[in-house]
Amino acid sequence: MNIRTSTPQKTVAFEAPNITSAGTLADRVTAVLLEKIRSGDFPPGARLPAEQVMCERFGVSRTVVREAISRLKSEGLVEVRQGSGTVVREASRLATFRLPVEVNDSVEAVLRVTELRRGIEAEAAALAAERRTRKQLADIKRALAAIDTAAKQQRDGVEEDHAFHMAISHATGNSLYPPMLEYLGQFVHAAILLTRANEARRHDFSEQVRAEHKAIYEAIAAQDPAAARQAVITHLDNAGARIHAAGPSFWAGEGGAAAQPLLAQDKRAARKRLPR
Repeated sequence: MNIRTSTPQKTVAFEAPNITSAGTLADRVTAVLLEKIRSGDFPPGARLPAEQVMCERFGVSRTVVREAISRLKSEGLVEVRQGSGTVVREASRLATFRLPVEVNDSVEAVLRVTELRRGIEAEAAALAAERRTRKQLADIKRALAAIDTAAKQQRDGVEEDHAFHMAISHATGNSLYPPMLEYLGQFVHAAILLTRANEARRHDFSEQVRAEHKAIYEAIAAQDPAAARQAVITHLDNAGARIHAAGPSFWAGEGGAAAQPLLAQDKRAARKRLPR
């Protein structure tokens, strides 16, 4: 069975493949749709399949499909048109910005992403402390509680961790922060998954992370920008230190596997840079 996307010129068939590559479900669905757009299988003006249709063909939830579409929108590859649904943008309007990691080492890949997050998320937290509303603070508190719930249920908490930082970005009062964090999500998810896998090996690491997130929330609640900024810097610096402390056995096993989406991003970018 094919999924069909319509344009005024032609109808394009799309057979949804089995998504078996590394990364979260959203990473995998995004990668498939991105490849279809880049290859021309989904040409400019083509309407993406309906949300429910993609859920059925990929075997994923609406949340996963929505996140994948959100990432494509944040890259400027698709747009929502009134009465037409989600449509591939014209080639001349496509965003060209990419974020190749450009390393082949798992540790270095994660540390580079963590360093990038340090600058962006620390300032976002400071702005949130200055500008957050009561409702936005409640959203951040809910996201913090969701992280604790995930830990108690022995889940990796990757989605909850990312949601916590997204809630902070929405409280900045700057509409550019949420789409930037959404764009970084494709890299951040893999980095968080890896750091979480490392931290779950030791109870003291898990407790440190819990305390660090709480400190970020409390600084924002207290409307203390300097403390909020420092709390994020401390959290991400400590995350880097915990990664450095991981031994060879971790990187040979689950750590190396968790880092593959970051390395795969770079390999895909490198292939696109090769002369044809």
